[in-house]
Amino acid sequence: MNQHVEQQRNWRLRWISEPLLKLFRRITPRMSQTEREALDAGSVWWDGELFSGRPKWKKLRQLPAPHLSAEEQAFLDGPVDELCAMLDDWEITAEREDLPPEAWEFIKKNGFFSLIIPKSYGGLDYSALAHSATVMKISTRSITAAVTVMVPNSLGPAKLLLEYGTEEQKNYYLPRLAAGEEVPCFALTSPHAGSDAGAIPDYGIVCRQDFQGQEDVLGMRLTWEKRYITLGPVASLLGLAFKLYDPDQLLGEEKDLGITLALIPTDTEGVNIGRRHNPLNIPFMTGPNSGENVFVPLDWIIGGQARIGQGWRMLMECLADGRGISLPALSTGAGKLAVRGIGAYARVRTQFKLPIGRFEGVEEALARIGAYTYIMDATRTLTATALDRGEKPSVISAIVKYHLTERMRKVINDAMDILGGAGICLGPRNIIGRAYQGIPISITVEGANILTRSMIIFGQGAIRSHPYVFKEMEAIGEEDPDLSLEKFDRALFGHIRFVMINSLRTLFHALTSSLFIFVQGPGPTRRYYQHLTRMSAAFALLTDAALMTLGGALKRKEALSARLGDVLSHLYLASAVLKRFEDQGNPKSDLPLLHWACQHSLSEIQNAIDGLLHNFPNRPVAFLLRWMIFPLGRHFSPPSDKIGHRIAEQLLIPSNSRDRLTDGIFLPKAEHETIARLEDALAKVIRADHAERKLRQGLRDYKVDYHGLEGMLEAGLEQAIITEQDAELIREADAARTDVIKVDDFPNKPAK
Repeated sequence: MNQHVEQQRNWRLRWISEPLLKLFRRITPRMSQTEREALDAGSVWWDGELFSGRPKWKKLRQLPAPHLSAEEQAFLDGPVDELCAMLDDWEITAEREDLPPEAWEFIKKNGFFSLIIPKSYGGLDYSALAHSATVMKISTRSITAAVTVMVPNSLGPAKLLLEYGTEEQKNYYLPRLAAGEEVPCFALTSPHAGSDAGAIPDYGIVCRQDFQGQEDVLGMRLTWEKRYITLGPVASLLGLAFKLYDPDQLLGEEKDLGITLALIPTDTEGVNIGRRHNPLNIPFMTGPNSGENVFVPLDWIIGGQARIGQGWRMLMECLADGRGISLPALSTGAGKLAVRGIGAYARVRTQFKLPIGRFEGVEEALARIGAYTYIMDATRTLTATALDRGEKPSVISAIVKYHLTERMRKVINDAMDILGGAGICLGPRNIIGRAYQGIPISITVEGANILTRSMIIFGQGAIRSHPYVFKEMEAIGEEDPDLSLEKFDRALFGHIRFVMINSLRTLFHALTSSLFIFVQGPGPTRRYYQHLTRMSAAFALLTDAALMTLGGALKRKEALSARLGDVLSHLYLASAVLKRFEDQGNPKSDLPLLHWACQHSLSEIQNAIDGLLHNFPNRPVAFLLRWMIFPLGRHFSPPSDKIGHRIAEQLLIPSNSRDRLTDGIFLPKAEHETIARLEDALAKVIRADHAERKLRQGLRDYKVDYHGLEGMLEAGLEQAIITEQDAELIREADAARTDVIKVDDFPNKPAK
């Protein structure tokens, strides 16, 4: 029997696998070294489950709920609140164009630059969740301060030193960075290499030269031109990415040594640094820097000579923090601020004798603000939890960066629509204006969103997270012919079984409306788990169909790749929402948020698949796929107006749901603060609501004249419709409302 099986296997190897291996080698496009390193970087996490067609939901649900340590919570309640209290965003953005000196000093002395540095080097050594919570809270007070804090703790010298630095480099630089004695920046982006950072033209030439009193030092002459470098204008330590060449072969036979990273004190002779950009009136320190033939020793390379040529891989492995922590935290902070501030404003502000939040058009915008913020916070905390467990989910970090910054864009746009004229007039009272100006910054940095969606999310995920594609590509690249064939055979026939099973699974789940998928979960979530499993199977089938029919051309079909990326992304966003709902104890008042978020994601998945099939080049295959995925037609609808109404109501009144949704923001107490004014006005308006309703109903035929509110109150008192206590409540509410809706104005500047 075993001999027969072996003969069958040998026949399969010779007549099926070997010819297909030769064919795949011919048609598979060559992968560049930078592409290979990007794929090798990071780890596969929940994205692998979503590609499987049958996610193991138990694995997700068993993850611990996000939780800050007592020390981390004390930092948020202490130094972070103190920093926020000393910040005046209008002063920072309109007058100083910088943080005040006392804020800079406070940030340095209290370890804000050392969130990720171990205690053994003098750092705080906080979790990714605490890092995220810190950036998020500061962002609700000042984007300038948030960016200042987040950059040294994400893709910068500290992170690179921790992961790859020599012991000597760590022992020297990390304590100085932790104490704020060094201000770091990292220079990657060049004028001619933005999103294509692997094509940087900046270079170094290995050579020997006298340096700082030492003779014949082995080093390199660096020439570079960089821009958009955050903290660059005030940095004392410059991290630099460049391509290293050894034309005289001083280090060996190789002349092109690849992308390399080095640390350079900014006072080194020849370093040009200090000028500033003006990023849309959000005046965080960012600017260009350059150097020409700047000599530095080789031991300034991060990790020493052993790390020469590994720079791109080092960057890719560390990029998850910037994409997965900092920008999502900033985006979520903007959402929470909009929920708290704009929700209150929509209840306090009236038009046509009605709070503007009661108009259905405004309700739609409020519902999006609330639901998108719920999605952002759920995704932020789930991703931070993964990072704290040692995962480096490169594909998911790209999903989180793209979708949370895009949701920030939509939330702030909705907030501006609700504020109307008050939103477009900048001043101390406007809490949204600077966030609106800052949207393009988040959209652009850490990878432009257009390219992240159309090239990275699915382009990287299809290879890295698919259960078989990466194995097949590894087999193709294997140098040993026998081992290559053996690996390819296993991967190929595993892949064939995978496609067949997913095809049957997709059709069966579609015909049965996912009812026969066994998933544990509380009542409100179970149906969503079932539908997401069905869509995961459909996604896996679509992925294989696209790869098999388009092959390497799929890389250039960016619109199709983007739609596949949208499916993967919404599978992850919905997963995060379900996890958050259960982690918080399945609160009944959060059900509208759960339903809106999950129904929105399922509808978006359906739309992305429909768009993909409508534009799929192979029409017979597209017809077959549509029949298998939607045999009974399109099933998922967007969230209903009824659900949106319930979400909007939660934003208009103080509630546990509103508090959960805005947990972690900075709430100033001083009476002159805009948020404090809004909170005060909201409470007074709600307190006076019953008295105002009595007055309006009792004076139905009363016409307000030049006596205004006082005339109406006097009529109500004369007719005993309201009491003097009622009248006082109404006066207090009206005064608070009038104060809230005021718009800043300034003296007219004489013409120059």
